[in-house]
Amino acid sequence: MRDYVVKALAYDGNIRVQAICSTNMVGEAQRRHDTWATASAALGRVMTAATMLAVQLKGEDQLTVTIEGGGPIGAIVVDANAHGDTRGYLSNPHVHFELNKWGKLDVARAVGTEGNLSVIKDLGLKENFTGSVPLVSGEIGDDFTYYLAHSEQVPSAVGVGVLVNPDHSIKASGGFLIQLLPGAPDGVIVQVEKRLSEISNVSQMIDQGLSPEEMLIAIFGEDNVQFLETEDVQFQCRCSREAISNAIVGLGKEEIEAMITEDKGAEATCHFCNEIYQFSEQELRELYQSLIDES
Repeated sequence: MRDYVVKALAYDGNIRVQAICSTNMVGEAQRRHDTWATASAALGRVMTAATMLAVQLKGEDQLTVTIEGGGPIGAIVVDANAHGDTRGYLSNPHVHFELNKWGKLDVARAVGTEGNLSVIKDLGLKENFTGSVPLVSGEIGDDFTYYLAHSEQVPSAVGVGVLVNPDHSIKASGGFLIQLLPGAPDGVIVQVEKRLSEISNVSQMIDQGLSPEEMLIAIFGEDNVQFLETEDVQFQCRCSREAISNAIVGLGKEEIEAMITEDKGAEATCHFCNEIYQFSEQELRELYQSLIDES
């Protein structure tokens, strides 16, 4: 199944909903960062939720999600934009524990619960929008639900799940996002709460091979969902050799001179995708000369 998010309305337009398949996207992150199973689940859940939030944006808008819960995986950082391009990393990818008492990957233990979830939205304005809330569970879905209700004042339900193979590769990943629109009657709220208490959890739906559309039908019933559009999503990093070159130039003449005389070159690694960029002594001399020419 290809990776994509479907956008829809439910219950006569009173609820905005999305569902996503993110298996390939999370699989690419796992491959690039060599994440172990529990770390994969944590990073994949954040990437999945962040992507659903980002595709609500417009044009070139983008957002960055950071979760720091005090757990052994350290910080999780995910960038996503309105076009479905998402990238992410965590501080320590080699974290895995025994399954928790419910037989699930122990994401909360890996993430920790003593910290915050923050979202920075770059909407092309003079100042970015920033929202931050304390973590409530470390399970990610609950934490995004809390963030949306308290920071953006949108009553929501977020479900995300990642299934990992014994060799740590990604078997399946996906989720859903449910948001009440202004003026939604109390009866609709009761219906949503009832359905969420009755359905299989998101990991089970993913394991059953349900498409994003089928996930929403399973939650609301076929007659209660109006599908609007789909958006392809993918792991996509924005790093480039040019961007790294500009970063080296930004270090200044003294730093570049030290790289030339002491290291005879330079190597830089992108945190988000682990791509390695190498610069020869001659290439550094050219960057150094560009600074002299500008001065």
